[in-house]
Amino acid sequence: MNRRSLITCVAAALAAFMLPGATGHAADVKVLTSVALKSVLDELSPAFEKKTGHKLAIDYGLAADQKKRVLNGERADVVIVTRAMMEDLVKQKKVADGLVNVAGTPVAVAARAGVAKPDISTVEAFKQALLSSKSLAYSDPAKGGLSGIVAARAIEKIGIAEPMKSKTILVAGALAPELVAKGEAELGIAQASEIVPTAGTQLVGPLPGELAVMTLFTGGIGAESQSTEAAKALIEFLTGPDAAASFKAKGFEPG
Repeated sequence: MNRRSLITCVAAALAAFMLPGATGHAADVKVLTSVALKSVLDELSPAFEKKTGHKLAIDYGLAADQKKRVLNGERADVVIVTRAMMEDLVKQKKVADGLVNVAGTPVAVAARAGVAKPDISTVEAFKQALLSSKSLAYSDPAKGGLSGIVAARAIEKIGIAEPMKSKTILVAGALAPELVAKGEAELGIAQASEIVPTAGTQLVGPLPGELAVMTLFTGGIGAESQSTEAAKALIEFLTGPDAAASFKAKGFEPG
């Protein structure tokens, strides 16, 4: 091989190394995560893929269902559900050690866009707002909806479970804000990250006082991942400065 050919080969090798995803090759990254993260991950995915060359295959669902899938042996490169669920998956050796908090979002109240926001600044004001409402939607606690579990417990705690029963609409997944937007429910309780991106709704505010709950979403690498470097790159991207503004705009507090 002459000198010019050698230089050409070396230059080509260096160029390949400097391409996005320079861990050696681009990888497909399977992600199992909560539907609460859909709006922000759908927005950030193209930027990550362009930056790294890796391709994401994201499967959204209720956090409890995603955890169950992993426990039942389904392989994932990255899992992002609640902190407590992730810690349990580590104990079960389904996710590797080294969990990283990605973002948090409060359980909050939604109202239809353009209407006067009800006062929910105190527990008593929140109670009166619910009692005065014609209808309330939240995810079905029996199906594992995190915000629905919080909503049901809050209503029970403030002693209005019985009067609210007849005007409560239980929904699947993250559909409560959509019912509010359509006028099918006057108020909704959901993750702020589910309310903010839904056209036709407005974020009234988080549950007040001792009723407040911040849902913390945590990421980890699947124990059987074959793309650990790409999985690590995704978690670093989601917790880095490139993603922070998108999380905030979608109702999250960056991890």
